[in-house]
Amino acid sequence: MGTPETSREPCPDRILDDIGGAFGMGAVGGSAFHFLKGIYNSPKGERFIGGTQAVRMNAPRVGGSFAVWGGLFSAFDCTMVYARQKEDPWNSIIAGAATGGFLQMRQGLGPATRSAVFGGVLLSLIEGAGIMLNKVLSAQQLPPVIIEEPPPVGFQLPNRGPQSDPAPATATSSSPSWFGGLFGGKEEEPKQKVKTEVLESFDSPAPPTFEFK
Repeated sequence: MGTPETSREPCPDRILDDIGGAFGMGAVGGSAFHFLKGIYNSPKGERFIGGTQAVRMNAPRVGGSFAVWGGLFSAFDCTMVYARQKEDPWNSIIAGAATGGFLQMRQGLGPATRSAVFGGVLLSLIEGAGIMLNKVLSAQQLPPVIIEEPPPVGFQLPNRGPQSDPAPATATSSSPSWFGGLFGGKEEEPKQKVKTEVLESFDSPAPPTFEFK
């Protein structure tokens, strides 16, 4: 199982992927929130219409805010990856702090610092929860260790005598199905095996010798 850093998209594509995911999450969550808020604030008889109007007015804005945050976070994360030349949770923590501080720069140095600290702490909690979840899941996937206990001292297996090999089974019927037994088919006797022997060739007589007398 890959870690959250290695299971994400590569860095150039990661920015677009995070922008789209953040916009979808913000649009869906904002639609649900503002629909319920519009129903609550609308007069009786026009609650559904008020809820739909609240969704049309506020859901795109919430989705855009989430998309901006996700795009900045991915941009800072990719910057840290190229700067440090490695993938680890510190990249996400620094990117979260930089994103929070960057979005609050117009409010002044104090609000930007507080927002940066809040973003870093939030990303630290998220990364820590992800690491703990990966450890729990990887521990559950490990196979159980089986330990075989040795036999007790002095224990011996009982000796068994030589056993003869069972006789080979021979077919009792040449019928390929069980219909032959139902309709009185005759059973054929097992054919006897014919043992063939190869006769050795007779040695030719020794060549004649010629002796001079």
